[in-house]
Amino acid sequence: MSTIRPFRIDIPQADIDDLTDRLTRTRWAAQLPGDGWERGVPAAYLRELARYWAGEFDWRAQEATLNAFPQFLTEIDGLDVHFLHVRSPEPDAMPLVLTHGWPNSFVEFTRVIGPLTDPRAHGLDPELAFHVVIPSVPGFTFSAAPTETGMTTARVARMWATLMDRLGYDRYGAQGGDLGAYIAPELALAAPEHVIGVHLDGGIGMPTEADVPSMSPADQAQWAEMQQWMTGGVDHHALLKAAPQTFALGWNDSPVALLAWMMQKFQEFTPMAELAEDVIDRDHILTNAALYWFTQTTGSSSWPMYEGLREGGFGWPIGQNLVPTGVYGGGSPLMRTLAERDNKITHWPEGNPGNHFVAMEEPTAHVADIRTFFAGLPQR
Repeated sequence: MSTIRPFRIDIPQADIDDLTDRLTRTRWAAQLPGDGWERGVPAAYLRELARYWAGEFDWRAQEATLNAFPQFLTEIDGLDVHFLHVRSPEPDAMPLVLTHGWPNSFVEFTRVIGPLTDPRAHGLDPELAFHVVIPSVPGFTFSAAPTETGMTTARVARMWATLMDRLGYDRYGAQGGDLGAYIAPELALAAPEHVIGVHLDGGIGMPTEADVPSMSPADQAQWAEMQQWMTGGVDHHALLKAAPQTFALGWNDSPVALLAWMMQKFQEFTPMAELAEDVIDRDHILTNAALYWFTQTTGSSSWPMYEGLREGGFGWPIGQNLVPTGVYGGGSPLMRTLAERDNKITHWPEGNPGNHFVAMEEPTAHVADIRTFFAGLPQR
């Protein structure tokens, strides 16, 4: 069961033709009253995007790009786990496991792999380089879906610890955002003697109602802004906790239904942009959507919502005081104070660019921040 098998993506042409046929035969709903995105994804916008997906998007070119990265499968806890493993040409490179978010996939990191693994070729200091491991979370794309209830972020973290041991890595870093920001700290809790440090895109130091009485006026103003952002849009946690099977039946049958759902969430996750496409390349978004479609994993990837990201339901990523933590996007002094209750914060920058999926939006800044954090930590 510890065998590591090479893997290549090879979507049957019949599946590609079926996708094109379904897209071109869509029965479009009329536009509801309202402006912009206030009623959801605008019908005209999605219609044009679906036309591009069917007629101009080149899946085979994207597939070839993905297959340029070494990919593998290995069985852990009875489930096949898909992962990319890209070794650096630098002999003293640090192993680093990157965990993607939802509704995303390993595609999230494809534009940071090069500068992380081969900094010399990208004009960066080769003294710090990384052997990169990017697993697909169970139930996402090419990793097998859980066959019973009970999957947790802690269990995934233990699987990652097994994977890194199987690859022969004794000391390694952990990085993640969104769902990955829950799994990375759990990895430090599961294997603190092996994890050098945890770098998160964000999600720690988030205040709650209990913190309001001690807030300054400036903190209260930021809290009000955060509340507006957190309660706006479609609450995917509530939807997918209540009826994931119901929605999966539609997403699995209609690529336009899947695309509408994906674009709804990517739009909400890019609040500082007019359109998600303004900050994330269209083909990058569609490659992610296509992987969900071809692997039929829109339902199985929703387990973090119906199982609960934290015991008892939704909560921010768990803290850990066992290894250093760095954050790509810091926040107010209050947020840092709250984060330091349960984390050894050693890196808390301000002013880094980007919205939610920063590896897709700002790969250069993301790489720079990861390098800055890990450069300050002992590797052995």
